[in-house]
This record gives sequence, structure tokens and C-alpha cells, in this order.
Amino acid sequence: MQNMSALENKQLLQHIYSELSKGNGRPLLDSLADDVRWRVAGVTKWSRTFDGKRSVIKDLLGPLTAQFAGPYTASAHRIIAEDDHVVVECQGSVTTKAGKPYNNNYCFIYRIANGKIREITEYLDTELVTAVLEDPGVAVSAGS
Repeated sequence: MQNMSALENKQLLQHIYSELSKGNGRPLLDSLADDVRWRVAGVTKWSRTFDGKRSVIKDLLGPLTAQFAGPYTASAHRIIAEDDHVVVECQGSVTTKAGKPYNNNYCFIYRIANGKIREITEYLDTELVTAVLEDPGVAVSAGS
């Protein structure tokens, strides 16, 4: 499969965020390459690089969703594409099981190759992460 155009890459992310706005994360998961690298910026307990789809699901998304009382939604405000990169400015929304609203603003930079997301860099309100979310290890223990 050859690389997609900037427009095709943008359309892929438009579809993903259309579904995320309804609480459906499946298209995002399905679009992750097996060797995806997801970097969460900042200096929180969540801030690091997750290497591989398995790590993203087990070490990032699993502990996150274990804290959520309902489905997580994300609405894109702006999607900009150039070559193999797509930048998405969005707002996520969910309430934690502790009853705290977790409504974060994000800027994601995606690199797409052959129709799969290969790299994600996530910029977010780290102060909100620290104030609302349990540390990943605590979340996994509580969810077990």
C-alpha cells in the first residue's frame, strides 16, 4: 500500500474524531499501527512514550478508561494536514468514577504512513491531569 495524500490522512482523522465525538474509540484503535509510538508531553505520571499498540492499550488507554465513569468523547475543533502529518486540536470530555469532570484540551500531532497511525504526540493540560487523574499504577490496581 502506498502512502496516502494529506487529504486522505485528514479524512482518516476526521472519521476517527467523528466517531470519538459519539464515544466510539474503535476507529482510533483500528488505525493504530502495531509499532505506533504515542508520546504524552509534560512531566506528569502519565507523561512518557508508549512504544507499540500493545503498550498504548495496556499502559495508557487501559489505566485511563479504568478511571472513567462513562464513555470518553472527544470533539475536534481544527484538523490541519500536511504531507504525512495531521494536527488535531480537540476537547475531550468524561467524568471520572470519583465524580470529577475531566474535560481536557488537546493538540495531537499524528504521523500517518500507509493508512496507519505511526506516531502520536499529545499536548494537554498537565495540571488538569495531575488534579483529576490517579497515577497509572494506582488506576490499574484499582481496576483489577
